[in-house]
Amino acid sequence: MIYLLFNPLADNSRGESDARAWAGEHNVDCAFTSLLDIKDLKAFFDGLKKDDEVILTGGDGTINHFANDVYGYEFKNPLYYVKCGSGNDFYRDNEKYVVDGKLDLKPFLKNLPLITVNGIQRRFLNGIGYGLDGETCRVGDIQRATSDKPVNYSNIAIKLLLGGYKLKKATVTVDGETQKFENVWLASTMKGRYYGGGLMVAPDQDRFEKEGLVSSVTIYKKSRLITLMRFPSLNKGEHVKKSDWVTVRRGRKVTVSFDEPCALQIDGDVIEDVLTYTVETGV
Repeated sequence: MIYLLFNPLADNSRGESDARAWAGEHNVDCAFTSLLDIKDLKAFFDGLKKDDEVILTGGDGTINHFANDVYGYEFKNPLYYVKCGSGNDFYRDNEKYVVDGKLDLKPFLKNLPLITVNGIQRRFLNGIGYGLDGETCRVGDIQRATSDKPVNYSNIAIKLLLGGYKLKKATVTVDGETQKFENVWLASTMKGRYYGGGLMVAPDQDRFEKEGLVSSVTIYKKSRLITLMRFPSLNKGEHVKKSDWVTVRRGRKVTVSFDEPCALQIDGDVIEDVLTYTVETGV
């Protein structure tokens, strides 16, 4: 039996129709199961038969929640991932591993970094967006809750760049070494290369490198015009060449603090009013 697990809320509530469309396109005979109907994912996998196979569909938020719910579980059955969301940064980052439209998910669910923020602890697969990116996601969530129209995150980010976002002072500590920054746009920590629907925030990050390091990426510049002109360079990861605008450091433990609260996103999920966060690997 093939079980296709879908998130009905994914892709602006098109999760089930997207999952069925993928199964039809690939001629896969499967049992469609909503993730919202599974109270205990580990118990679900415990109940599978030896020859059963599971395919997970959804976007970055779906796979983040799935990873946290099953973290540490030893899977005995094949487990695959199929993209079905609005961002799909995890899929974009690992597309080279895709075979017949499916990604073997099990290797990606190990050795995930842990973020501690506002009394919450979560694992993540892509990255932490703190500052402009977090605020963009926060505004996007408000728009999604109040309108049926698709959310245009690029337009939101541009408006924030032009004046809606207040620059921050940041203290960033990586493996005990502290740097202070003025006029900070974002202070991210990355397990993968992408977030934000295709922004290559950490182009040199390797999620499978032996030491398990994460990348701390800080973008800072007082000039809104220069930042607006340079921001498209994130699409190809070329921003890291601008040493007067970006600082990238790699390590096992990263702590970031702002001088005033700001929204933060974890693989697309927003946490508001954040003053500080800490990411640790190997825990």
